[in-house]
Amino acid sequence: MQAIVETVFDTVYLVSVITIGIIMIVKSGGRRQYRLFGIMAVVLGAGDSFHLVPRALALCTTGLENFTGALGIGKFITSITMTVFYVILYYVWRVRYEVKGQGGITAVVYLLSAMRIILCLFPQNKWLEADAPLSWGIYRNIPFALLGLVIIVLYYKCARERGDNAFKHMWLTIVLSFGFYIPVVLWADAIPMIGMLMIPKTCAYVWTVLIGFLAMRREQQAQTF
Repeated sequence: MQAIVETVFDTVYLVSVITIGIIMIVKSGGRRQYRLFGIMAVVLGAGDSFHLVPRALALCTTGLENFTGALGIGKFITSITMTVFYVILYYVWRVRYEVKGQGGITAVVYLLSAMRIILCLFPQNKWLEADAPLSWGIYRNIPFALLGLVIIVLYYKCARERGDNAFKHMWLTIVLSFGFYIPVVLWADAIPMIGMLMIPKTCAYVWTVLIGFLAMRREQQAQTF
């Protein structure tokens, strides 16, 4: 039952976010923020597929224990692409709110992203092994969580100041994604059921993508009248 439910859920998720991303890229109409948003959605879906596709194959065939290497590589790739996801989301913020300068914030975003990626490259992560150390899972997620916090604050502040109803919940989707993700990092190995939190975490990312897509659709509809 787990194999069927999880595989169907992951398939719908990957197809949905990648399709939405492609539509946004094609129909952005020269509006840079929505083209960036579309690229971001494709990066999200493509990156997650490296982990979710091997996981689905494992669940539907011989089990997760026989796909340790593939799952580890997929998890590594996803860790990198999720970092890129937040960097793009930062640039969506800059374009949407017409932010000029702010070199200090940009430097912080790139520094945290670089730290995250460098930590992911350390062999101590043991990506290809079943007994990957929890300590390195925490180390590499510290700059990632700080990067998320920066993005949360930026969107929360600007959406409120500008009265941006379309993006007023963007900050909340990121809060939820990290709120569901952090317990998985800390306790999923000891309590496997906590891994189920990845489902609402994934739904939070779908919400993020839908916010951008629906905002683009509303603008397009407004221009036709």
